[in-house]
Amino acid sequence: MTDLPHLRLERPAAGVALITLDNPDQRNAMSAEMTSSWVAAVDELAADRSLRALVVTGAGSAFCSGGDTSWIASEPDASVDHLRTRMLTFYRSWLSVRRLEVPTIAAVNGAAIGAGLCIALACDLRYAARGARLGAPFVKLGMHPGMAATHLLPEAVGEAHARDLLLTGRLVDADEALRLGLVSQVHEPDTFLDDVLDTATQIAANAPIATRLTKLALADGGHRDLESGLQWEAMAQPITLATADLQEGIRAAREKRLPVFTGS
Repeated sequence: MTDLPHLRLERPAAGVALITLDNPDQRNAMSAEMTSSWVAAVDELAADRSLRALVVTGAGSAFCSGGDTSWIASEPDASVDHLRTRMLTFYRSWLSVRRLEVPTIAAVNGAAIGAGLCIALACDLRYAARGARLGAPFVKLGMHPGMAATHLLPEAVGEAHARDLLLTGRLVDADEALRLGLVSQVHEPDTFLDDVLDTATQIAANAPIATRLTKLALADGGHRDLESGLQWEAMAQPITLATADLQEGIRAAREKRLPVFTGS
């Protein structure tokens, strides 16, 4: 386990990494220390060719309560240019998780609010613990949405639901989040993290080249038209057909056993 300021990086299973946002006294608000730790952790994971899946969760009762806005309140005379530069750096630091080529899973164990929700939205999959609350109440703070909320929310739930959530600023519980498509599954709190890590382990057991290419194909909502999808698949599928993993997958299916993929 790697302990960083306000963040833990663990390897709970082969090919699986777990990042825990660890600032529970402030409901895992995105402090400057946590932001630096996040960037360091993502950099480490991006260089790890054995990585096959990442889970992100929060310590304590919250997933992430959002950005630490105390510095904004402490700089009432800051120029727009100064604030814009600072916000872009902050956004890009946290959204760096999207450059990982492996599937990423947000394990939303509790409140995911504002920029904290955007961390979950930046992941490929989102699972919530029953009792978790999610929302983007930027306008209730007198603030325009940030950290790509106006892109990530419509991508996840569609334009109508995104307008509802962003213009009202209301929070939704885990069950409504499931109905909206904001999360894919809801689990009971007692077994929540174990359930999500089981899913991550299953993903890690899949063929890594095929998984990485599939993630790339689905980026930003997937291909926008049929022909683009066909052209991509006509290139990407033959890449996987030429791998040793494809032959292993076929053998395993014939022998009625689990395949052992090596990423070659």
